[in-house]
Amino acid sequence: MSQETQASPKGRFGSSRKSISVSSEALVSVAPLLDGTRAVSCTPAVAGLDAREWLAGSGKTLARLRDAHGAVLLRGFSPLDADGLGELATALSGELRDYDNRSTPRTRVNNRVFTSTEYPPDQTIPLHNEMSYTASWPDTLYLACMAPAAEGGETPLADSARVHDRVPASTRERFERDGVMYVRNFGHGLDLSWQEAFQTQDRDQVTAYCEKNGIQTEWLGGERLRTRHVVQATVESRASGKKVWFNQAHLFHVSSLPESVERELRESFSEDELPRNALYGDGTPLEPADLAHVRAAYAAEEIAFPWQTGDVVIVDNEQFAHGRRPYSGARSVLVAMA
Repeated sequence: MSQETQASPKGRFGSSRKSISVSSEALVSVAPLLDGTRAVSCTPAVAGLDAREWLAGSGKTLARLRDAHGAVLLRGFSPLDADGLGELATALSGELRDYDNRSTPRTRVNNRVFTSTEYPPDQTIPLHNEMSYTASWPDTLYLACMAPAAEGGETPLADSARVHDRVPASTRERFERDGVMYVRNFGHGLDLSWQEAFQTQDRDQVTAYCEKNGIQTEWLGGERLRTRHVVQATVESRASGKKVWFNQAHLFHVSSLPESVERELRESFSEDELPRNALYGDGTPLEPADLAHVRAAYAAEEIAFPWQTGDVVIVDNEQFAHGRRPYSGARSVLVAMA
């Protein structure tokens, strides 16, 4: 394996960037996505190279990059549509997974390719690891930019091991000892319905799914359902072996909402009746200081780059968290999970 260095302008952290070729005959150059981060970008030597063809001809190169660096941006390749994204993801990861036990609104575009979360464009989606509010999550995310926003709309990333290490030890110990309890109240009309979350109209199917996955259910009459689920706060990354921060306590907690919305919800509902909330695993309310520490750790590790049409980002879901910044104009990003 040869290495080829090329000077370029100084980046976000002040050091010069280096372009590293995978081999002397490489069709694709690999460089840091941003200086100071493990994430990398891949750019073809010939514009318009099909990423599926490169994947087929380069052995396990892309899988090794994902495992070693956590997040890989493919830029300058031939743009992929929903079918193409699904083909690329399947070729690298095998069978794609569906979006079950949903927490956000998405539209199925084709088979198991979805729109990214359909929250209003003025809202921020905090950094998080996909489906870390469950005991079963996707290993890899594939995000493809069909159309970037006119302004904003970046998908920020954060190294989950570095987030873990930034959270104070006392906070980590509390979360690791007790885990996180996610409480959801369906049927208020303020969040997803249970029918959308579980993708069925059959209550027995919901109950059976929850029993199988360790989720406590309580049917409260009418269309109301309350679920409680205690799961992990941290995990050991299968690829890196490092301990990573891996939960959505800061996102599910009612304080993630604008202050006026949180106040209105607290005036309208008891703690147990909030549409969604997070507690320590023993049912104790989360300490504001612990939430502040977690949010500060994410903020310190956040990196972001502007989307370009045709970009694909491959994210190891344990190694890197992702989010969404507010935006204006039309924005279209598709996602597949494996």
